[in-house]
Amino acid sequence: MITTIDIAAFLSQSQGQLTLDVRSEAEYNYGHIPQATHLPLFNNEERKIVGTTYKQSSRNEAILVGLDMVGKKMSEFVRFVQPLVKENKIFIHCWRGGMRSGSMAWLFDLFGYEVYLLKGGYKSYRHLVTETLALPYSYIVVGGKTGSGKTEVLHKLREAGEQILDLEGLANHKGSAFGMLGQAAQPSTEHFENLLHLELSKMDRNKRIWVEDESKKIGTVVLDNQFWHNIKHSRLMILELPTQIRVKRLVADYAENQTEGLKQSLTNIKKKLGGLEWMQAMEALERNDFETTAGIALHYYDKTYEHCITQKETKEIYRFAFTEDDMISIVFTLIKEADRQDGKG
Repeated sequence: MITTIDIAAFLSQSQGQLTLDVRSEAEYNYGHIPQATHLPLFNNEERKIVGTTYKQSSRNEAILVGLDMVGKKMSEFVRFVQPLVKENKIFIHCWRGGMRSGSMAWLFDLFGYEVYLLKGGYKSYRHLVTETLALPYSYIVVGGKTGSGKTEVLHKLREAGEQILDLEGLANHKGSAFGMLGQAAQPSTEHFENLLHLELSKMDRNKRIWVEDESKKIGTVVLDNQFWHNIKHSRLMILELPTQIRVKRLVADYAENQTEGLKQSLTNIKKKLGGLEWMQAMEALERNDFETTAGIALHYYDKTYEHCITQKETKEIYRFAFTEDDMISIVFTLIKEADRQDGKG
């Protein structure tokens, strides 16, 4: 039996079930539904050949070419899904819910599986992602100069029962010139949005969501315009910690990385640092004097951050000064203030 369902039903009913993305490798790698398993009907080259045949000859000729390619792979497809299927159900999609997913659905239906096709394909999923990112969630932005421990604060807030979005974690980047060090490869902007949508779908829209203060770009990932607009106009809580504490945090975060990677990151901001400070930072690295290097970098980032604060569009900016790196105290203070503002305290 083959049943076509919309995106809401598809995402809901496919939880814990086998979901197949039958698009090509390039399409899948660029962005996919996070829980989807990749089983391409055509690989990159085959898809190109079929598409060229369709344009230069005819639809029917393209179908024949595709059948020649797929025919010998049908048994492989069935053998692939057999150990993965649960409750005899398979959920399938391609780009627009057309011939590729339809062909796979026919095959698995023939083999006796209960098949569910996504109406509108991956394209309909992307529409849902965009709509979700635009929703006016109640965000609270955690700000502060580099080394203030904002990411750790977010995770401690989650441990305290708060909802959080770790944008840097989803982007595999820490948000500065050094942000790629020790990180896995970044997702495409499209797939980052898919991952972000997945996180938002787990959250209660009636409750606040904490998020770190970010630029519009996190490494190579670019934040969605409407999502970015909502973040920019949300209340901002700025952590203020002594420079020495922030230096120690930077050393702990980055000193374990290869010196060559640190040198390259410093070189990337050479013009912004200035030639003299860049040279001093590089010489300090040669001596493994990470604290001096971190201090020089902070001098640049502190000036940049203070300038950015003056450009903020939100009118709700709150500053909290802490003399010690005490996460329990920081998190308690933020939650208490948020509760007060929300009328809970």
